[in-house]
Amino acid sequence: MIRVVLADDQQIVRAGVARILGPDDGFTIVAECADGAAAVVAVRETRPDVVVMDVRMPGMDGLEATRLVRSEPDPPPVLVLTTFGDDDGLWGAVQAGAGGFVLKDTTAAELIAAVRSVAAGAVWFDPAVAPRVMAAYRRSVAPAQRDDRRLAELTDRELEVLRRMARGATNREIAEALVVSEGTVKSHVGSIFTKLGVRDRAAAIVLAYDRGVVAPGEP
Repeated sequence: MIRVVLADDQQIVRAGVARILGPDDGFTIVAECADGAAAVVAVRETRPDVVVMDVRMPGMDGLEATRLVRSEPDPPPVLVLTTFGDDDGLWGAVQAGAGGFVLKDTTAAELIAAVRSVAAGAVWFDPAVAPRVMAAYRRSVAPAQRDDRRLAELTDRELEVLRRMARGATNREIAEALVVSEGTVKSHVGSIFTKLGVRDRAAAIVLAYDRGVVAPGEP
């Protein structure tokens, strides 16, 4: 049996979810809670396999409760189940550490599949919000990983040149500091541009700051 803590401020919703997540499908509800604070206590007392958490509840909401649950030692995964698919709820759930996000208009079969998947350590996003998650990944996570791979291709000397570029040094100043010719520095700069996939000095410097190669105010 998958042991579930269920948190929702509406009793009728809890009853409906409990009916869906029944013993015939391999679930047992070990605690029902009407607010986030009660859910946190229930998790500590029952050590469930998964938590199904509403977002908007009186007192402590589901996002804060999720954050607290996920900060516990050996925490259970949390599946957020909500009426609202807005960005605040979605990204709030992700940042709080939820392993899944499902809207309440989902089917019983999809809810069962979502709870099973999240309980097993997988990630589940409702089809209604999945495109936004993928778009955010393409905008931020994927480019960051790509930039990290490109930075890893730089030699130690090229990284040093990039750091000095980011601090505002000219090619001549870099050459004097590294005791090499200005032509050698120009060669390194060209190689940096090629490996990072950037067109100019400004773009290389922005990437260096963005990926932590150099920190603002660093001498």
